[in-house]
Amino acid sequence: MAEDKKKRTRQPNGRSSIYFGKDGKWHGRVTVGVRDDGTPDRRHVERKTRAEVTAAVAELEKQRDAKTVRKPGKAWTVKAWLTHWIENVAPLAVNDNTMVGYGVAVRKHLIPGLGAHRLDRLKPEHIEVFYAKMQANGGSKPATAHQVHRTLRAALNEAVRRGHLGKNPVLLAKAPKTGDHEVEPYTVQEVQRLLKAAGRHRNSARWAVALALGLRQGEVLGLQWVDVDLDGGFLVVRRSRHRPQYAHGCSEPCGRKAAGYCPQKRRTNPELTVTKSRAGRRAVGLPEQLVDLLRAHLKAQEAEREAAGKRWEENGLVFPDEHGRSPSHRRDWTEWKELLAEAKVRDGRLHDARHTAATVLLILGVPERAVMGLMGWSTTAMAARYQHMVDAVRADIARRVDSLIWEVDGDGPNNEGDGYGPRSQTC
Repeated sequence: MAEDKKKRTRQPNGRSSIYFGKDGKWHGRVTVGVRDDGTPDRRHVERKTRAEVTAAVAELEKQRDAKTVRKPGKAWTVKAWLTHWIENVAPLAVNDNTMVGYGVAVRKHLIPGLGAHRLDRLKPEHIEVFYAKMQANGGSKPATAHQVHRTLRAALNEAVRRGHLGKNPVLLAKAPKTGDHEVEPYTVQEVQRLLKAAGRHRNSARWAVALALGLRQGEVLGLQWVDVDLDGGFLVVRRSRHRPQYAHGCSEPCGRKAAGYCPQKRRTNPELTVTKSRAGRRAVGLPEQLVDLLRAHLKAQEAEREAAGKRWEENGLVFPDEHGRSPSHRRDWTEWKELLAEAKVRDGRLHDARHTAATVLLILGVPERAVMGLMGWSTTAMAARYQHMVDAVRADIARRVDSLIWEVDGDGPNNEGDGYGPRSQTC
């Protein structure tokens, strides 16, 4: 038996081998590919018994055939990979606004919660427990947990593409629920009240653009007149206004932890940037009434420019402040909240105006692919989030039709002589 253990037969090139070593352990070697320098990438495993090493060799061969073997070298930790990804990889593919969200998700949530795990040993169960802890006792809102989920998925997808990870465990983990309040479009009556109230203020067309076209806040604030063709009846979304990011500008510590409060703060990101994604760059048709509103808005802006004189800073913006500059996101948000109160419409996020536009398009039967193009979505998953609202509205319409046509008792609309439905017929 001992001689059988020690007997070693050379395997053909590229074939896996199992042998008993002088150290008293069983060893296995598997060729899984080619290294960057062109030499064979041959992996080694050792176990106490032949059965154990045989199973380990079979697992390596399975990973090799499925192309899920991680690259050679020291294994990444989740913290090390996320830090590398957020600093060197993600900025090449997404805009500054997206990077802000990624940064918060990585540094505030993911690294403290999952950073100690080895990247190649991270399991779906680890991720699910992490999500549960995030949301325990109302610790994080559902939208925050879902943003963290999307960030981790993007980061680990890149690790898979680069060979540092075999499979992305986020794809197997149950995503945190977004909550029922995530999609809350306004009704037609609420939209009408909002537009009527907006008509009493400057830049009223800004809210018509949000409610009718569903442009994001940054897209509206970054819109320039060169992007708008009133004669052709369309506008092109090609840039966005960023929320400002600051760095300390003081030569000596000012005592302010956040750079945004530094008396000598300096901005570190541009005010406007070109939309990076192909889905984000899009042409959007303008309804005739919106064209008329924009024409009136342009005329009012020309009068405002003339009245401001030298105080006007020409930036070509469609919706500037009183001096031609782009208003802050905070001011824009405040004006939205004031508009809701004035119109006596339920409180809601500015993003709910975008939900409203998307829902109306789907209710009108606009093909899903066309809606994706108009809204700047890159995946069909976004349209699916709105479908339950569309189905609810359609069901309500069906109930109304049913009541109108088949109501025959009491003073219903189908009684003879009411002028609504068919008179009774004899068979």
